[in-house]
Amino acid sequence: MRKKRNYKRERKPDVKYGDIAASRFINYLMYDGKKSVAEKNFYDAMDIISKENPDPLAVFSKALENASPLLEVASKRVGGANYQVPREVREERKFMLACKWIIDAARSKKGKPIAERLAEEIIAASKNEGAAIKKKLDIHRMAEANRAFAHFAR
Repeated sequence: MRKKRNYKRERKPDVKYGDIAASRFINYLMYDGKKSVAEKNFYDAMDIISKENPDPLAVFSKALENASPLLEVASKRVGGANYQVPREVREERKFMLACKWIIDAARSKKGKPIAERLAEEIIAASKNEGAAIKKKLDIHRMAEANRAFAHFAR
């Protein structure tokens, strides 16, 4: 039986900036289907960023670019042993991981509204610092450590 074809999804840009990446980020930020809450939090965070930088969308895209991993490890079973095999990350997965790490880093902080925490994390990621960048570097370090198993890659 043939494998099901994976169709590319047609994505709509967000309302305020007309950016597809922003609308995808809002969808990752959303809890329990409450998109209006996620939009409000994202746009509030962008307003906070715009106080510091005149172009918040450029800061946001730089943050996503900096937090995107190049390599990751995948578990592969070879002869009864599991190896962590380093492999390159596909473009869609890079975006998804960067968004997830930025959002998780913002959610893990406490004591401020989510919009402020999100703005702080986006600014930090755009400057190549913060928890999302640390996560990326940890993944890269793990892939580098397991480089000896690269020949097991599919």
